[in-house]
Amino acid sequence: MVVLMKKLTHAAMLSPLEASEEFREGVIKCFRSLILGLPPCIDEACSCRQSLGLPSLLESVDTQALACGTPKYRSDRGECLLAFLQSQTAAAAVGHWLSLLLKAADTEAARGHRGNAKIRVEAFFTLRILVSKVGTADALAFFLPGVVSQFAKVLHVSKTLISGAAGSVEATEQAIRGLAEYLMIVLQDDANVSSLDIPLNVMSGFSSNKNEPFHSLLDELRHLPSSTQGPRKTVAEESVGVAVDLDSHGSDIKINRDNKFGKEIGSLHVDRTRDWIEKTSVHLDKLLSATFPHICVHSAKKVRRGLLAAIQGLLSKCSYTLKDSRLMLLECLCVLVVDDSEEVSAPAQEFIGYLFSSSAKHHVQHDIAEIFSRLIEKLPKVVMGNEDSLALSHAQKLLVLIYYSGPHFVLEQLLSPVTAARFLDVLFLCLSQNSLFAGDLHKLTSARPSSVGFLPSVAELKANSHFLTDYQTIIDSAPSDIKLRDSQARRTQYQLEIVDDNYKLPRMPPWFAAVGSQKLYQALSGILRLVGLSLMADFKSEGYMSVVIDIPLDYLRKLISEVRIKGYNKESWQSWYSRTGSGQLLRQASTAVCILNEMIFGLSDQSVDSLMKMLRKSIVKRHEIQEFDASVADGQPCTDECSELTQSIWKFSLAKACRSHLIDCIGRILHEFLSSEVWDLPVDSKPSHIQLDGEVEEIPSHFFHDTAMLQQVIIDGIGTFAVCLGKDFSSSGFLHTSLYLLLENLICSNFHVRSASDAVLHVLASTSGHPTVGQLILANADYVIDSVCQQLRHLDLNPHVPSVLASMLSYVGVAHKILPLLEEPMRSASQELEILARHQHPELTIPFLKAVAEIARALKREASSLPTRAESYLMHVKSNITKEVREEASQISPSNFDNHTDMSQMESDGVFCSSFDEDITHGEQWESISLKLNDSKRYRRIIGSIAGSCLTAATPLLTSVKQVTCLIAMDIIEDGIITLAKVEEAYQFGKETKETIEEVIRSKSLYQLHDTLDAAEEGTDENRLLPAMNKIWPFLVACIKNKKPVAVRRCTSVVSKVVQICGGDFFSRRFHTDGSHFWKLLSSSPFQRKPFSKEEIIPLQLPYRSIPNSSEDTAAEVSNLKVQVAVLNMVADLSRNKRSASSLEAVLKKVSGLVVGIACSGVSGLQDASVNALHGLASIDPDLIWLLLADVYYSLKKKDLPSPPASSFPPISQLLPPPSSPKGYLYVQYGGQSYGFDIDFSAVETVFKKLHALVFSTQNV
Repeated sequence: MVVLMKKLTHAAMLSPLEASEEFREGVIKCFRSLILGLPPCIDEACSCRQSLGLPSLLESVDTQALACGTPKYRSDRGECLLAFLQSQTAAAAVGHWLSLLLKAADTEAARGHRGNAKIRVEAFFTLRILVSKVGTADALAFFLPGVVSQFAKVLHVSKTLISGAAGSVEATEQAIRGLAEYLMIVLQDDANVSSLDIPLNVMSGFSSNKNEPFHSLLDELRHLPSSTQGPRKTVAEESVGVAVDLDSHGSDIKINRDNKFGKEIGSLHVDRTRDWIEKTSVHLDKLLSATFPHICVHSAKKVRRGLLAAIQGLLSKCSYTLKDSRLMLLECLCVLVVDDSEEVSAPAQEFIGYLFSSSAKHHVQHDIAEIFSRLIEKLPKVVMGNEDSLALSHAQKLLVLIYYSGPHFVLEQLLSPVTAARFLDVLFLCLSQNSLFAGDLHKLTSARPSSVGFLPSVAELKANSHFLTDYQTIIDSAPSDIKLRDSQARRTQYQLEIVDDNYKLPRMPPWFAAVGSQKLYQALSGILRLVGLSLMADFKSEGYMSVVIDIPLDYLRKLISEVRIKGYNKESWQSWYSRTGSGQLLRQASTAVCILNEMIFGLSDQSVDSLMKMLRKSIVKRHEIQEFDASVADGQPCTDECSELTQSIWKFSLAKACRSHLIDCIGRILHEFLSSEVWDLPVDSKPSHIQLDGEVEEIPSHFFHDTAMLQQVIIDGIGTFAVCLGKDFSSSGFLHTSLYLLLENLICSNFHVRSASDAVLHVLASTSGHPTVGQLILANADYVIDSVCQQLRHLDLNPHVPSVLASMLSYVGVAHKILPLLEEPMRSASQELEILARHQHPELTIPFLKAVAEIARALKREASSLPTRAESYLMHVKSNITKEVREEASQISPSNFDNHTDMSQMESDGVFCSSFDEDITHGEQWESISLKLNDSKRYRRIIGSIAGSCLTAATPLLTSVKQVTCLIAMDIIEDGIITLAKVEEAYQFGKETKETIEEVIRSKSLYQLHDTLDAAEEGTDENRLLPAMNKIWPFLVACIKNKKPVAVRRCTSVVSKVVQICGGDFFSRRFHTDGSHFWKLLSSSPFQRKPFSKEEIIPLQLPYRSIPNSSEDTAAEVSNLKVQVAVLNMVADLSRNKRSASSLEAVLKKVSGLVVGIACSGVSGLQDASVNALHGLASIDPDLIWLLLADVYYSLKKKDLPSPPASSFPPISQLLPPPSSPKGYLYVQYGGQSYGFDIDFSAVETVFKKLHALVFSTQNV
C-alpha cells in the first residue's frame, strides 16, 4: 500500500502539460478506490470506529453505489489501516493529499473553458471520501484553514461564473457538501463539549450520540497533564498563526518551515481550545455569510439541494460551535422552505418544522427574535435595491419565520403600539410608490413602449416573450403603436384564459409592477396576512386589531381631511395640489389601503389555505427525493407531525378570531373607503371633474394617475372584505353601502377603475350566492333601484345617478325586470329635461340623456320580442280550444243516446259529480290563461309608457345646437318609435287573444272570469305611435333648419325609418307643408357657395342660448356633400318601400325635378346617390322619371335619335322640343331653379342608360 500511495502521489502531482485529462482523472479515481477499500477492523475498542466510512451528506443513490463495493469489516487481525490514517504518523500524507486534490480542482478552474469539470468533480468527491475515512476532529482540525479557504474560493467563483469547470453545477454542489462535512467533523458539538463547557443535558436535547460515554472518556484523557503538552501546544499555536486566513483564497496548506525544528515538519496537530473555536467560528461566519445567501437563489436546483444538505448538517452537528453563523443558516433555511422546486422545499419544510417543534424549539427560540429584528431592519434596503432575487429571498425569510414561529410570537413582537407602528412603517416603505424608480434599468425600459423606430425595442421583445407570466404588467403598460400580429393573437388568447383569474382578490397594486415582481408582492402580502391573523389569534389581543388598523388608516383620514378643507376654502384642484403636495398624500393613502386589504384578507380561509399550500408542499415519492441519512439528524425523524402542528396553530387562531370584532374593524375601514371626499378626487381633466378656472393645464397627469390607483385599490378592498366575511358582508349592511359606488364606477373614464369595479361586482355576486351580477342587483333592488329612482328627481344634488342607471341597463343585463320599476320615475324625471331645468343645470343634460338612451335601447330590445310572444300565446290559446273541442267530441258517442231510463240514481249522481269536477278544472285553466294575458298586457303597457316618457324627454332636444345632445336625442327618438310600433303590433295579437277567450267564456258560461279579463283593460293606452310622431315631427323639421351637418345627416336617417314604421299616408301632408326645408338642402351644389338670401327663415332660438346661429358660419364642402347624399338616400328609401312611398306623392314632381337636376350635373360624389334616388322614384311613377330625363337627353343629343315606332307618330324632336333656355327644361319647372348644378351631357347619357337598363327596359317588357 505504501508503494501504491507513492506512485499515486507522484502521478497526482503531474501538471496538465505533463499528463492527459484521462490519466489525471484515473489517478484520482484510483486513490478514491484505495481509500474506499479501507474497512474498519473488528476490534470494538479501536479508534477506527470513529471513522464515518462514507460522507455524511452523501445522496442516497451515491450511498448505495459506494456501499456495494466496500467491505463492512476487516477479517484479519493485522494493523488497522484506518487507525493509522487517523494517527499523527499519517497526518502529513493526509494533508498532502488534501492539498493535491484541492490543487487538481483549482487547476481545472484556472484553465477556464479548457478545464475539465469532471476532474474537478472527482477531486472534490474523492476529498469527501478521504475526510470521511479519517473522520476525527483531532486528525483534521490542523488542515481546516486551508481546506475551508479553497472551498470558499469555489463558492465565491460560483456566484459570477456559470460556464466552464469553475461554473460546473456538480462541482459547486460537491464543494458545498464537502465544506459542510469537514466542518461537521472538526467543529462537531459532541467533539468539543469540554472546550465549550456545554452541559450534556442541553446537548442531548438537540442531538444524541450513541458513543457518548466513549467520547466523554476520550475528552477526559485528552486533558490529562502530559510532559509533551507544552511543546505541542507551542507548535499548534505557531501553526495556527501561520495558517492561511479563512478570508484568503490560497489553495495550498502552508506550514512554517523556519521554526526551531529546522527542516522537520513538526506535529500536525492543533488543540481545539475555547479561543481557537471562537476565532475559527468568527472567520467561518464571514466566509459563510459571504457565500451561502447567494447560493440560496442559485439557478441550479442541484446546488440548492446541496446547500440544504449542508445547512441541515451544520445545524444538526455544529449548532453551538458555529453559534455566530446559526442565524445566517436559519435565514438561508427559510429561503429554501419556499423554493420553487419541491425536491428542495419539501425536505427544508420538514427540517424547519422539526427545529420549531416542541422537542427542539428551545435551541432556536433565542435566535428567532434576533432574526426577526435583523430581517425587519434590512427589508426596505433590499427591496429598494437593484437585485430582485435578494429582495425576494429576504422577504421570503421573514414570511417563513413568522409562519413557523406562530401567531403568539408575532403578537409578542407587536404588542407595543410603538413596535407595531415601526413594523408597519417598514412594510409601508416596501410597498409604497416612493420606490417606483428603484431597480435596474432593464425593468424601466421594458415597462414603457419604445418611442422611436419602427419595431419594438429589444427590452420590449424580451418582455413579450415572457408575456404569459405577468398579467398585471400587460394591463398597466401602454400598448405599442405597432404590434406584431402573432403577439396580438397570443395576447387575445391569453386574455380569454385569465378572465377567471382577474376576479381573484386581493390583487397586486398597480404601482408595484415597477417596484418588484409578483413573487415579491406575494411574500410581502403574506407577511401582512399573517400579522393580521396573529392580531386576532388570542382573546387577550381582542381590540388590539383596531389599534393596529388605525396606524395605516390615519393616512387615508389625513387625505380626507385635506380634501374637506379644500372644499371649505373653495380652492381649485391646482391650488390644492401645489399647496399640500397631494401626490404624496395620494400615494401614502394608496399604500395604506393596500396594507389594510392584505391584513384583513389574512383572516379569511382562502388566505390561510394559500399560505399553507405555498409553505407546506406535498412530497411525492418522499423516499426518492430524501437527501439525508438518519445519521445526519442524529436519529431525530422528520415526520409530518411538525407540519400538522404548525397548520393547526394558524387554523386554531382563525377559529378563535372574534367575528364581531372583525366586522367592527371592517365597518370602520369602509366608512373611510366610501367617504365622498375620496371619490370627489378627479381621475381626468374633464370639466365635470375640474373647475374651469383657467389652471387646468397646470395640473400634472400624475395627479390623475395617482387618484385612479387609489380608487382602484379601494374597490379591490371592498371585494376583499366581501371574500373575508362571506354572507356576513351583506347581513352587516356593507353590501348596500358599497353596491351603488361600484355601479357608478362601472362607466368611469379610467379603464383600471372600471375593470376593478367589474371584478368586485362578480366577487360580490359569488360571495352572496348569486350566479350573475344581474341577480345580485335584483336581489337588492329595494335599495338600488329605489335609490336611483328617488335621486333621478334631484339630479342637481346627485349628478352621478344617470351614470349608475346607464351602467345597470347596459352592463347588468336585467332590463326586463328593472324596466317595470322605472315607469313612474321616468314620467316625473322627464321634467328634468324641460327648458327651465336645463337652463338651471345645463351640465346634467348629456348625462341624463345617456341614461334615457340606455333605457330606450333596453326598451327596444324588450319590445322586439313582444309581437312574437303575443302571437305565440294566441296560438297556444287556440290550440287549447281545439283540444277541448276534440275531447268533448270523443266523449259524445251513439251509446249515450241508447241508454235506458231505468239507470240507477247512484250512477246519475256519479256522472253529475264527474261533470262538476271537470267544470272546476276548466274554470281554473281558463282563469290561469286570463291572468297570464293580463300580465302581458301590463308589461306591454309599461313598455309603452316608459317609451312615451323617453320620447317626451328627448323630443325638445332635437333642436339643440350642441350636436352631441342632438345625436343622443335622435337615438332615443328612433328607439322609442320602434318600441311603440312593436307595442302596437303586439296589441293586435293581444286583442285577438282576448276576443278568443271571451268566446270561450260565453260558450262555457264562465262569466266569473269577465272581471279577471277586464282587470287590465287598455282603453286608449295602446294608441301611442301616431300621436307621439305628431309631436316629434316639428322638432325634426327644426333640426333640419339648424343645418348642423352631422345632426342633419342623422335626422334624415331617423326620418326615413320613422316614416317607414308609421306609414306614408301620415306624412303626405307634412312633406307637402314642411318638405321645402328638406329640398332646400338639394338646391345648391356643395362646391359652389350660394349667396345669402334674407328671405331665409332664422331657425328657432331658445332663450338661454348664448351664441345664436349665423348663416355666415358655413360648413365644409365635404360636409355639405355628405348631407346631400344622406337626403338622396332618404328619398330612395322612402320611395322604394310601398308602406312609405305615399308620403312623397304630394311632392313627387318637386323631388323628381331636383334629383334629375343633380343627376344630370355630374357633380362628383353625388351621381351614385342620385341614380339610386331616381331608381326609387321610378318605382312610384316611372313615366315621370323617363320624361324628365328624356327631355334633357334628347334635347342635347342631335344624332342617332330613335325613330318613331310607326309613321303615325311624330318624331321625338316634336314630342320633346329643345327649350329656349336652361330654365325651360321640365325638371327645372317641376323642381325649381337650382344653383351650381349645370348640365353635363356625359353625365346625362350615363344616367339615362343606367336607368334604361334598370327601370325603363323592364317597364317596356
